[in-house]
Amino acid sequence: MNAEDFRRIARGMAGAVEGAHMGHPDFCVNGRIFATIHPDHRFGMVKLTPDQQERFVREHRATFAPENGAWGRQGCTSVRLETADEDTLGEAMTLAWQNTATTRAAGRLRVKAARATRSSRKR
Repeated sequence: MNAEDFRRIARGMAGAVEGAHMGHPDFCVNGRIFATIHPDHRFGMVKLTPDQQERFVREHRATFAPENGAWGRQGCTSVRLETADEDTLGEAMTLAWQNTATTRAAGRLRVKAARATRSSRKR
């Protein structure tokens, strides 16, 4: 795999939009980043949950590793592109997309519910 393969898979997710963040490509859904390509184009990042990250790191040690610091502890996972295969990267990317898309949607539903509750109290 290479950076263009990573980009193709990320852009294939429903509603995915490519942008740039801190000088390197990122991929968003509903305005939130779910994946990035590192500036060196040898690595990517997918935003997994800590449990998902642990599984990918355990099962594919040569390809996946936690990102450094707090981001890594929260599930941001580095992907070594030269050792990645399309199916495994596709699974990780899909999970990252789902995590981000559903988190944002759930947040909007909570906000709408809170607004509705406040509106009904004002009456």
